Parts: sequence; structure tokens; C-alpha cells
Amino acid sequence: MTLKTNIQSMKKTLVLIALAAGLAAAAQPALAAGGAKHPRSGGFTFEGPFGTFDQGQLQRGYKVYREVCSSCHGMDLMYFRTLAEPGGPFYDAHQANPAENRFVKVLAAEVQVPDIDTETGEAVMRDAVPADRFPNPYPNATAAAAGNGGAAPPDLSVMAKARHDGANYIYSLLSGYRAAPAGLEIRAGQYYNPYMAGDLTPFWKGPEGSHAPKGGFIAMPPPLRDGQVTYDDGSAQTVDQYSKDVAAFIAWASDPKQVQRKQSGLGVMIFLILFAGVTYLSYRRIWKGVAH
Repeated sequence: MTLKTNIQSMKKTLVLIALAAGLAAAAQPALAAGGAKHPRSGGFTFEGPFGTFDQGQLQRGYKVYREVCSSCHGMDLMYFRTLAEPGGPFYDAHQANPAENRFVKVLAAEVQVPDIDTETGEAVMRDAVPADRFPNPYPNATAAAAGNGGAAPPDLSVMAKARHDGANYIYSLLSGYRAAPAGLEIRAGQYYNPYMAGDLTPFWKGPEGSHAPKGGFIAMPPPLRDGQVTYDDGSAQTVDQYSKDVAAFIAWASDPKQVQRKQSGLGVMIFLILFAGVTYLSYRRIWKGVAH
């Protein structure tokens, strides 16, 4: 192969690369037309460097999870005893050992978990104890997908960490279901949510020149409705309140040691500031009589 032939081949390759880059750039605006609405603020008490969890809200959030969310979503990394740890929804300073917390024992006993009979070796169901994990509603991912139209519900153990603006995103998504805008083609078994990430451009049949709405499709039907869960503390029994409470609970479950870590960080910062002050004063004293 001659040098001239090599040069021509390289030119053709560069042209093809440039063409591919141009097509990608042309397609970019269509993708950019999608996206989701920015999550609304839930006004959570645990936000910020000095924030702490509202124990009452965590208790309500657990109730919403237990009565609504747990029918589809598991929390495989969460143990019942964690509910009674410091900062948790059912922490009691008079019962320092989470495994001995009477209230958590009662909550755990309301749930059945799989076990093995030590005498026969057969699979059995028994009441849960604080040392047990939260039970998963499905035996495996295949069964979960089969029971939900082919999409397995995600585990909620660390969901607040897995999504940008965690608690606010969960709150906005749960309370943000809307009727599909006119001109948006939506398939059976799907629901429109402006806070769901996606690109609706291929499904938008609105007026020429108009932009597809923000948001995306979600396979989960609206899980909450007003009056669905009974609160004993007088809190509003609305979709908005349920969404805030369960979002706070999921945020706590995703990082149960969050408040302790903040407090430790604050203590370290105070120590460093004091140490810096002492160091500076020592420096001034040592070098006080030294001429420059």
C-alpha cells in the first residue's frame, strides 16, 4: 500500500469520525429537552450540619412504610433492632440495649419471617425478633419483576443516598403524580410523574414547536391516598404528609448514624479551633523576645 493510499484512507476515517460527532451533537438537544423537575423541599429537620431527625416523624414514616411500601419494596439492609438505636424512631434512653426494647419486640413480632425447623429441617414461618432483618415481600428478583409488570421494585435500604437530593426527591416523587398532559402518549401500566427522570420527547405529540413536558414514566401506580394510614398524634393524614414522613424514614434508614456523625464532626471542629488558638498563643510567647 502506497503512502498516498494511506493518506486517503486516513482522510476518510477522519471524515467518518467528524460525521459521527456531528450526528451526536445534533441529537443532543432532543435528549436535553427531557429531564425532571427539580425536587420540592420537604422542610426536613435533619437537613444542614446541625439538623436532627424528628422522632415523631420517623415513627409515622415507619408506619407508612410498614402499611403501604413494604408490600412491594424491601429494606434488606435494615434490622428491627436498628429502630431502637440512638436517633432511631423508637429509641428509648431507659432501654439502652436495642435488642431488649419492648416496643421494637412488639413491632417485630407483628411480622412473619422464614426459618428452618431445627428438628425436621423443613421451611417454616415464625414471628420476627429484633435481630431479624426486615422481610422482603418477594423471594427473589425474578418473582419481584414478575409481580410488577417486569420491573422489580427497588430496595429502599439506601434509596436516599442513591438519588440526588435524596429525601426531597422521594417526597416530591411520591406526592408528584399528575395526569398526563394532553399530547403525551402513555402506555398502559405506566404513570406520568414530573419528578421522574426521563426523556418524553419520543412520546410527545403536542402542537408543533412545543416542547415535551419535564418528567418521565414510572411503572409504580400512585401508592398513597388521603386517609390511607391512620396517625395517632393528630398529624394530617394526607398524601403530602405521608410522603414527607416516609421520605424522612427512608433518609434515616439510609444513614442511621447521620446525627451522631454530625455531632462528632462538630466536636472535632471545636477542638481544632481551640487547638489552633493555643498553638498561636504558644508561638507568640516563644518568639516574643526574638528580634526580627
